[in-house]
Amino acid sequence: MGEPLIIDKGRTGRRGVLMPACDVPRTSVQEALPGVALRGRLPLPEVSELDTIRHFTRLSQRNHAIDLGFYPLGSCTMKYNPRANERAARLPGFAGIHPMQPAASVQGALQLLFDLQSWLAEISGMDAATVQPAAGAHGELLSLMMVHDYHRQRGDMQRDVVLIPDSAHGTNPASAARCGLRVQPVPSGPDGLTDMAALNRALSDRTAALMLTNPNTLGLFETNIGEICDLVHGAGGLVYCDGANMNALLGVARPGDMGFDVMHFNLHKTFSTPHGGGGPGCGAIGVKAMLEPFLPVPVVTCIDGVYALDVDRPHSVGQVHSFYGAFLIAVRAYNYIRSLGPDGLREVAEYAVLNANYVRSRLRSAFDIPHDRTCMHEVVLSAARQKSRNGVRAMDISKRLMDYGFHPPTNYFPLIVPEALMIEPTESESKETLDAFCDAMLEIARDCEATPDIVRSAPHGTVVSRLDETAAVKRLDVRWETKSG
Repeated sequence: MGEPLIIDKGRTGRRGVLMPACDVPRTSVQEALPGVALRGRLPLPEVSELDTIRHFTRLSQRNHAIDLGFYPLGSCTMKYNPRANERAARLPGFAGIHPMQPAASVQGALQLLFDLQSWLAEISGMDAATVQPAAGAHGELLSLMMVHDYHRQRGDMQRDVVLIPDSAHGTNPASAARCGLRVQPVPSGPDGLTDMAALNRALSDRTAALMLTNPNTLGLFETNIGEICDLVHGAGGLVYCDGANMNALLGVARPGDMGFDVMHFNLHKTFSTPHGGGGPGCGAIGVKAMLEPFLPVPVVTCIDGVYALDVDRPHSVGQVHSFYGAFLIAVRAYNYIRSLGPDGLREVAEYAVLNANYVRSRLRSAFDIPHDRTCMHEVVLSAARQKSRNGVRAMDISKRLMDYGFHPPTNYFPLIVPEALMIEPTESESKETLDAFCDAMLEIARDCEATPDIVRSAPHGTVVSRLDETAAVKRLDVRWETKSG
C-alpha cells in the first residue's frame, strides 16, 4: 500500500529493454511521415522492467474482480466466465481471421454466428436474432429503430410514444428518446408489478411500444404478462422485453411465448462473456417474424449448406456495428451454450433463483424488503430502517462491505425503493460464499445500531478511503501527464 507511484520511481537513463539501433535513415522517416506525426523525446517515466511489472501487478491487485471475490451487483449478472470459453476464443481459426476475408474462407465463423443466432431465437421463443449490437443499450436502440420503421411501413405515422414502467433500467427511456420517441412512464402497483389500470389509461393510438423488463428490476416476475401483451397489441403497439434479467428464465420460460415481439440479450451477462470496463460486449436481439425484415445488415444466411452475409435487405434499418459485431464475444457465448446444453441452461436459472432467495431469507430480519416474497434472480433490500434510526445510508453499508472483501451491491436502484441495495448472487456462487456475504451484511446491520460511526466512515481497510464520488464523475482523470515546469 505504501509503494510510491511509478512516476516517483523513474531515474534518468533507467530502462527495461535496449532497442536495436534504427537502420532506417532519419531523413527517410521524416519524408515518409508528416511532421505532425513526428515527436521528439517522449516525457515518459524511465523505469526498469522489474519496477514496471511490480507497479502494474500491484495495481491489478487493488481492483476487485470476479476472479478474486463475490461480485453481487444487482441487474449486472456478474457471473464467472469459464476458462474454456476463453480458450475457444483464442483458437487461431477464430482469433486469426479478418472480417474482410471472403465468405468462402470463413465458413466456420459464419456457421458459428448462424447457429448462435438460431439458438438465441430458440431460447427466447423468437423467430430470428442478430448478434450485431455492441451492448445492451445498443440492442435497445436497435429494437426501437425496428419498431419505429415497422409502424411507419404500416402507415401508423402517429405512433411515437413508448410506455416505460417506473422500475425500468435507466437505459430504456434514454434509448427511446435517442430514437426520437416520446417517453411516458407507467407506475408500479403496491405489489411491485405493473399497475394494470395505469397501463390501460396510458394506451392510445399513439402507442408505439411498451418496454418491459421481466423479471422486473424488483426481482419479481410480472405475473400479468400475458394480459399486458394482449392490451398493448390490442392498442396496436408492440412489446419489447429488456433481457438484462434473462438469467432467471433460461430454459424455464421464453419471452416470445409470453407475447413479447422483440427483446435484447446481454451476452456479457446471461451467457458469461467478459463484462465491465466499457466492453467488449454484445446486446444481441431476438425478433418475431414481422420484425425480421428490419434486422440490420449484413444478415448471416445459409442456403444449401453455404453460409453468406446478405446485404440485400430493402427494409433493413441499416448497419449498427462495423462488420458483424464483436465476433470473439459470440465465440465465447457459443461455447457457453454448447457446453451447458438445454438442461444446463435451465440449471443456471434454477440456481440463480435459489441463491437469490437464500440471501433474501437470511437478510430479511436485518433489512427491510419492500416486496418480501419469492423473488427471481435478484433481491432488493432497503436500508431505510438504518437511515431513519441512525443516519446510516445504503452507500455507507456498501462502503463498509468493502472492508470484508466483497464488492458492493447495486445502490439506489431501482429508484422506486428508498435506500435500495440490489443483490444478484448469480448461479456461480457457493453456499459458503453466500453465507460469508450474509454474515458480513448481518454484522454491518448490528454495527449500524451499536457503532454507526464505523459504518458511516467506511471503508477503513482499502487502499484509499472514501472518495468524493461526485467529483470523480465530473472530473474523471485516468491518464498520466508530466508535471508542468
